[in-house]
Amino acid sequence: MKTTSVLAASAAVTCFALPALAEPQAEVLHWWTSGGEAKSVAVLQEEFAERGGTWTDMPVAGGGGDAAMTALRARVLSGNAPTAVQLKGPAIQEWYEEGVLADISDVAEEQGWADVLPEQLAAHMKCDGNWCAAPVNVHRVNWMWGNTEILEANGIEMPTTWEEFNAAAEKLQEAGITPLAHGGQAWQDATIFETVVLGMGADFYQQALVELDPEALGSDTMVQVFDQMRTIRGYVDDNFSGRDWNLATAMVMNGEAAFQIMGDWAKGEFLAAGKVPGEDFTCAATPGDGFLYNVDSFAMFDVGGDEDKVAGQNLLAELIVGPSFQETFNLNKGSIPVRSDVSLDAFDMCAHLSAEDMAADAEAGTLLPSYAHGMALRGEPAGAITDVVTAHFNSEMSSDEAVEMLVDAVANAM
Repeated sequence: MKTTSVLAASAAVTCFALPALAEPQAEVLHWWTSGGEAKSVAVLQEEFAERGGTWTDMPVAGGGGDAAMTALRARVLSGNAPTAVQLKGPAIQEWYEEGVLADISDVAEEQGWADVLPEQLAAHMKCDGNWCAAPVNVHRVNWMWGNTEILEANGIEMPTTWEEFNAAAEKLQEAGITPLAHGGQAWQDATIFETVVLGMGADFYQQALVELDPEALGSDTMVQVFDQMRTIRGYVDDNFSGRDWNLATAMVMNGEAAFQIMGDWAKGEFLAAGKVPGEDFTCAATPGDGFLYNVDSFAMFDVGGDEDKVAGQNLLAELIVGPSFQETFNLNKGSIPVRSDVSLDAFDMCAHLSAEDMAADAEAGTLLPSYAHGMALRGEPAGAITDVVTAHFNSEMSSDEAVEMLVDAVANAM
């Protein structure tokens, strides 16, 4: 009896001495709130829950992410950062420099990210050589979407030059059709602007919007860019101011406008509505050569050693870059997988075109980071450019005035 009691007591002590397994928890801040986006993020929530995780959703509406970044700043300053945050481009490094990001290199190395992620895109996910963010996808920004019924009815092909676009827009206006669906928000103005810059040449884009070369910013070519922006301004409807991007997409979808210039998250809206590429809508790169990329990613914030949250971060990182999620998520989102080893058999014609162009542009040196979507520049110079672009788009400012203002704004932001 005595031996039995001792053994029982010993077993009880051993049982209580075992560390409790961490229960993965994640509070996730993101701005995926439109139909296609919400459907996409739900995929990640489901996979996280299936692996035993508890997900607390923190969506902040606003397609450009500005409102989300304001919310993030407030949370970090209060000492209560979210577990995972949708971040991208230089913003990742900016937060790293503030000492608030977690290192997820263990997960990256265990999962072999370096073997399956394109080197140029993977570089955005590293901070001082360590992995600090998990990439979700690759969006192409320089897309033009068209309503096939409107285009066919008016004998219009997808334009390959800005001159062709202008001619098509004039023809559509004469027929009483709004040529371009647009939302008058600063980031949407910037999206159109960078595609026009790219149309002037990939080298010019690199010099002006990546290197911020004063000569390129103040050049006659940049004057031509603003001339084209003024022309485009005449092709949008009178009610464009403040319109969300997905409502502009709906205008093309519903036959209220012929074109939209927007990244391939717009395709996610078409697909969520049951529209078929090649039948209900069509896609083509905006005029010019080059591929402007926007890589969605999640950075993990320092959670002070909380084991449940650390487990949540590790699980999130594993799932985000995992082949299953990469396929399912991107089929819903409209983008393409960031992993090079994911089959595109289930993807549509626009996704195949995107993947083919990305590979070709990477080879040609014309795979370029989007300035408008936070991949090319840090916040201050990017904001300075956007302020000039949207001021010009919403006024009678001349192109020469805009260029002079652009040069000064960038110089002051450096």
